[in-house]
Amino acid sequence: MRPLTPSGQQAVNQLAQRHGFSVEAVLVMLDAVLDGNGSMAQFSHPEFGGSGQWMAGGMTMLSDMFNHYLKGRVDNLCAELAALLASQADLIQRGSVQPQDQNGASLFAPPGPDWWGPELRWPDSSGAQNGVRYAYFSQAHRLAIEVNGQVTIYDTLDHQIGGISQQQGYGGSLSFNSQYGLIDVNRLPVLSIDGQVVATPATPVAAAPQPPLASDPGAWQPAPARPLAGESDIFTLIERLAELHQRGLLSDLEYGSKKAELLSRL
Repeated sequence: MRPLTPSGQQAVNQLAQRHGFSVEAVLVMLDAVLDGNGSMAQFSHPEFGGSGQWMAGGMTMLSDMFNHYLKGRVDNLCAELAALLASQADLIQRGSVQPQDQNGASLFAPPGPDWWGPELRWPDSSGAQNGVRYAYFSQAHRLAIEVNGQVTIYDTLDHQIGGISQQQGYGGSLSFNSQYGLIDVNRLPVLSIDGQVVATPATPVAAAPQPPLASDPGAWQPAPARPLAGESDIFTLIERLAELHQRGLLSDLEYGSKKAELLSRL
């Protein structure tokens, strides 16, 4: 479990008392929500009926699947923990023992100089592999990636990024996990390259249409010709929800509510 500041410990004690769970159980859930970047959690504790999953928006799955009372309590706890992590930055101690991401990089301290530039401060997560470095800033909705010394800043839109992965080979294509599934980094809007502004959210710069050559099926496509980021992944999530519904893991109400929420994002 991550070490808490005094204010963090006080907040956890209050949550435990308000939701009727032990402090230990709330700490387990705090770690799970933090690992899921505040939008999802995978947890296991006897007070939560064993193992389970939570996703922001109301999708909660417990081993004790018919205990709807417990499901509601767990959902409320996770939602409040996510809101607390988003609004209060001093919950976790920034001492010698730091939480790490999947690549072993600190979630709170940058690995060396601020290579991403002066406009961005502390990343939520950062790492490096195969000559590529990345830093993710959830509050600013920015992702910085350095490849071969070139730093590119992306707008992450509404994605809650859980980790960056790279295809085999030096300089291979990059992708990340979010609440919409696995997304190619190239689908994000580019804001700057080596400090030179390419576009801003208010005044995006559209590239002139350049259809790919017949001999090069993998040629670059202009941004306006691409599908909206996350659209195909929303349909994938709906299919998964349907499977869970058919297997009896989701009630008709839960399935209908979550499906309507996903369709509203199209």
